[in-house]
Amino acid sequence: MLEINPVDVIGTMINFLILFLILRHFFFNKVNNMLTARSEDIQNDINSAKANNEKSELLRLENEEKLKAASTEGKSIVESFKAKAEKTSEQIVEDANSEAQSVLEKGKKELQREVEKATADIKSQVVDLAVMLSAKALGQTIDEAQHRKLIAEFIAKVGI
Repeated sequence: MLEINPVDVIGTMINFLILFLILRHFFFNKVNNMLTARSEDIQNDINSAKANNEKSELLRLENEEKLKAASTEGKSIVESFKAKAEKTSEQIVEDANSEAQSVLEKGKKELQREVEKATADIKSQVVDLAVMLSAKALGQTIDEAQHRKLIAEFIAKVGI
């Protein structure tokens, strides 16, 4: 059966101790250096990731500020163009009203001239008719210049 032999146990322990010392002498420093380097690389990667994360957060905030500024600038540009368009619209309406007023004034002046011309024509026709009627009524012809003068005075007094 299984018996524990103290000599074998001590020999195994000595063999294990010798193997441990040999491995420690040749490999433990190398393995420990490799693990330390790997740990440093991992820590550097973590620090780099944190730095990149902070940079990306700063860039995100900066981009949000730029977007807000661009939005504000865009709104101000739109408002500026609205104001310019409204001013132009008001100017167009003002010019149209001015031109309409000018056309209306010209129309009134033209109408006044036509009225004056028509009045003069009517007076002339009235004078001609009065001369013809008075000539027929009197049966004789009066000097036409004198007759016209009398009729013009009559018309002036009557107010035609």
